[in-house]
Amino acid sequence: MNIRLAKTAGFCFGVRRAVDTVIRLTEEGNGPVYTFGPIIHNETVVNDLAARGVVTLTGIEDLQSVTEGTVVIRSHGVPREIHEAMRKREEETGGKVRITDATCPFVKKIHGIVEKAGLEGRHVLICGDREHPEVKGITGWCTGPVSVIASLEEAKQIIDTLPKALCIVAQTTFDYKKFKSIIAFFSDFGYNSNDSVVNTICNATEERQTEARLLAGECDAMVVIGSENSSNTRKLYEICKAVCPSTFYVQSADYPDYKAFKSFRCIGITAGASTPSTIIEEVQNRMSEDNFEQMLEESFKTIHNGEVVEGTVIRVKEDEIALNIGYKADGILTKSEYSSQPVADLREVVKEGDKLSVKVVKVNDGDGQVLLSRRRLAQERSSQVLQDAFENKTVITAKVTDVVKGGLSVLVDECRVFIPASLVSDVFERDLTKYQGQEISFLITDYDPKKRSIIGNRKVLVAEQRKAALEAALSRIKVGDVVEGTVKNVTDFGAFIDIGGVDGLLHISEMSWGRIGNPKKHYKPGDTVRVFIKDINNDKIALSKRFDDENPWADAEKRFAPGTIVTGRVARMTDFGAFVEIAPGVDALLHVSQISRKRVEKPADVLKIGQEIEALILELRPEEKKISISMRALSEERGEAVPEDEAPAEEASVEEAPVAEETPADPE
Repeated sequence: MNIRLAKTAGFCFGVRRAVDTVIRLTEEGNGPVYTFGPIIHNETVVNDLAARGVVTLTGIEDLQSVTEGTVVIRSHGVPREIHEAMRKREEETGGKVRITDATCPFVKKIHGIVEKAGLEGRHVLICGDREHPEVKGITGWCTGPVSVIASLEEAKQIIDTLPKALCIVAQTTFDYKKFKSIIAFFSDFGYNSNDSVVNTICNATEERQTEARLLAGECDAMVVIGSENSSNTRKLYEICKAVCPSTFYVQSADYPDYKAFKSFRCIGITAGASTPSTIIEEVQNRMSEDNFEQMLEESFKTIHNGEVVEGTVIRVKEDEIALNIGYKADGILTKSEYSSQPVADLREVVKEGDKLSVKVVKVNDGDGQVLLSRRRLAQERSSQVLQDAFENKTVITAKVTDVVKGGLSVLVDECRVFIPASLVSDVFERDLTKYQGQEISFLITDYDPKKRSIIGNRKVLVAEQRKAALEAALSRIKVGDVVEGTVKNVTDFGAFIDIGGVDGLLHISEMSWGRIGNPKKHYKPGDTVRVFIKDINNDKIALSKRFDDENPWADAEKRFAPGTIVTGRVARMTDFGAFVEIAPGVDALLHVSQISRKRVEKPADVLKIGQEIEALILELRPEEKKISISMRALSEERGEAVPEDEAPAEEASVEEAPVAEETPADPE
């Protein structure tokens, strides 16, 4: 194994200066030493300083409790407001509390730049992490408007809101490559780099990032050492990861899984600006060839066929996964042994660092590798779950993976359960495709893994649910109740309405006071309807929309008295006449002999469906809900002339005009 250490790894000038300042103050012994916030972003360093008696202050409130000693401003710097409050505290205590500024000189320089820019009336734009203490400190020294962006995408979002007078600076540890892309973007909008842009990225940061990028491209794996809350270390990790997928974030020498590196021939090491050289050296020593091989040999375990082990994914290909299982050889998990479900590309479902429980199929496949199976382990575990469910009558919930001939195929982890069509529901369902991809609940009613026969039953659960819903519904409804429901299904004879967990039938004859020819033209599944309970017979509920207060025949004798002239719309026609809707729900018969004073063979010769006509009511039979009307009688009453060239209709008195005894079927 070849290990290459970056030349720029470890403490930068500003960090070393701040840490050395604190150590020097503790050694001088001139009273307690405090730091305003962690002196740097490295827990090991902060803990070492705490062991020397250094106390970390978290805010101005903590500062007020300090009565003597030295307070050190950390390397990231602080806003002007806090800086002035600290100096005020120094004056209040008569110098008993002393302030030592360990702000990095490069950061201090940025404070001066943004302060001046604000006084000149320029808008300050900071490229950096707005939550980072350095950026918060820089923002606190701005004397005018200020914005913070972390990426080119954010720059594009605010470009239209920025004035021409602009000053662009960067957090000292900002990604130099990102900064260049942002500056290039602003240049396209006329911001002159000489006047508007100041590259405030620390030279050491730029060198460290450039070296890390180059090193990552030359090595099989990269190790980035530093605290997880260190901004510059995170940026190094992102830079290396983009070039070398096998990049590891190591916070200390106690990294838990050095075995993950054993398969790499060349490993590069870099470290953040706040990482002490002692940690870098310790990590490097532990990864050295002799020490590393010794650790590996000591950590190797013995494994056997059929054993269940946990492994960490170290490589993923389209059709193969390599796992570190703590054995001297890697474990190999093929696509077919990963899952019984089709997986196009294993890289879409697994990533490096994932933990997987697997079963050892073969300790040595002939090439020194261990063959593993996740599928077989999952099948064994799910088979046990299904057996327990069968014995204890436990309800299982799983997703329908396939609609097959004769039923549904459901996958419980890696075990398939077949639910015959006859056991899917308590009613016959011709089309089962609606269950594809849906989660359903069922019982296991037949379990024989040797014959690969595991049968599920959803019907019994549906029946129980429907019975419970019916009992609940029947306990809260009674005949005459007005309810709102949702249309579930429409047939030629009516519609089934869900009125709260139970279905009622709205028969075609109860849909309206008028005639309904085809229910499917008036209702569709999902419609909300207002109905009342007409009848309850055991589990059958009859519904109606024929509300008494909407009965058009209630005052028919007054509205449709013989001799009344009415206007109506031709609703349908037969050979013997036309039915005219003279009011919602009220149809009257216009006999063929009453259409005109001239002879009419059939109504369709002179009338059209939907045509509006005027007629005279001849006869009303309210008890039979029948009305006879005449256009001919109205014409005669008005004295309208009949053209001489037209033959008159057969003479028929008004009294003889027939009233339909039977309404023919609606042609809709």
